[in-house]
Amino acid sequence: MWTILIILFVLWILGFSFRIAGNLVHILLVIALILLIIRLVKRK
Repeated sequence: MWTILIILFVLWILGFSFRIAGNLVHILLVIALILLIIRLVKRK
């Protein structure tokens, strides 16, 4: 799970830096944040 989050975050940074894929990059960030929240909630 953490690997997926890291990959999505790196893709978001690269996309934001180079203006690749526009809104798709922000959708990836939202997915990564949702996965992180789900992971934290399930841990407790």
